Amino acid sequence: MAAADDDALTAPEWFTAALAVAGEPGTVAVDGATISYRAWGAAGGRGIVLIHGGAAHARWWDHIAPLLTAEGHRVAAIDLSGHGDSDRRARYTLDHWADEAVAVAAAAGITAPPVLIGHSMGGFVALRAAGLYGSELAGIVVIDSPVQDLTPEEQAAREARAFGPLRVYPTREAAISRFRTIPDQPALPYLRAYVAEHSVRQAGAGWVWKFDPAIFGRSRAAPALLQRLDCRVALFHAEHGIVPPQTTDLMYDKLGRRAPVIEIPAAGHHVLLDQPIALVTGIRTLLSDWDHSLPAVPDRVVRGC
Repeated sequence: MAAADDDALTAPEWFTAALAVAGEPGTVAVDGATISYRAWGAAGGRGIVLIHGGAAHARWWDHIAPLLTAEGHRVAAIDLSGHGDSDRRARYTLDHWADEAVAVAAAAGITAPPVLIGHSMGGFVALRAAGLYGSELAGIVVIDSPVQDLTPEEQAAREARAFGPLRVYPTREAAISRFRTIPDQPALPYLRAYVAEHSVRQAGAGWVWKFDPAIFGRSRAAPALLQRLDCRVALFHAEHGIVPPQTTDLMYDKLGRRAPVIEIPAAGHHVLLDQPIALVTGIRTLLSDWDHSLPAVPDRVVRGC
C-alpha cells in the first residue's frame, strides 16, 4: 500500500515544470489591509488575476498560473483578505474583495485592462468587480460559482460542519493530514498534497489553517450580481460540480445571453485539483477567441439594406 501511495503522489512532468517557474511575491495596501499576491510572466501589457474560492488561497493556482502566461500575459494570483498571507478585516464584503482584485492587477504590473478569473466564491468576486469596474476590465471568467446559492464552504460553515473556530494542531504534519476539500471529491493526489502543505501557518507553539473563519459571516451572494456588464463574461461549468443546469441557464439569461458556457468534462467542483489541464485548455482557448473577435453588443440593432 505504501508503494501505491508513493506512486500516486509522484507528480507528472508538466506539474514539476510549472512549479519550477516560481511566482514573484508582492503586496499592495487596499483600504487598510495588506493584500498578498504572486505573479508570473513579464510585467506590462495585458494580464490575468486569479481569484481563489472560500477558505482557499493564491497557491491553489501555482500549477495553473505559469501555463497561462502564453501570448504575453502577466498572471497574478491573489490572497483575498482573510485568506492565505493577506491581512484580516473586521468585516468582509464582496466590494472589499473586488477592490482588492483590481488593485492587485495594477500592483502586479498589468497595465492593460485585466481579465479576472474566479473559482467558486472567487466567481462572486469577479462578478462584483465587473459590476463596479466593468469598463476597466477586459473580461471575467466565472468557474462553477452557484450565484443564487451559498458556496459549499459557506453552507458547511453555517451548518457548523466545517470552518468553525480554528483548531490548533501540535505539528505541521498533523494539520496537513486533516486537509479536506468542501465538498469532498476526488483530486489528483500530488495536487491535494501540494495545496494542503501550503494551507497551514504556525501560530504560537502549534499550527492552524490560513483562513479567518469570519469570512463566512458575510451576506450571501444575490442574483443582483447577474446583470448586463460592461465587459466580456464567460461561465465555466464543472460536469460534476455544484451548479445545476438551471442555475447556469439563469446566469446566461441574466447576463444578456452573451456569455459563453464552457463545460469541463469529468470535473468536480474543485476543477483546479482534478482537471487542471482541461481547465487551462479552456481558458487559453477562450482568451485566444477574445483576442480575435469583437465583444457582443447587447441590444444592438443592425440594419441592412
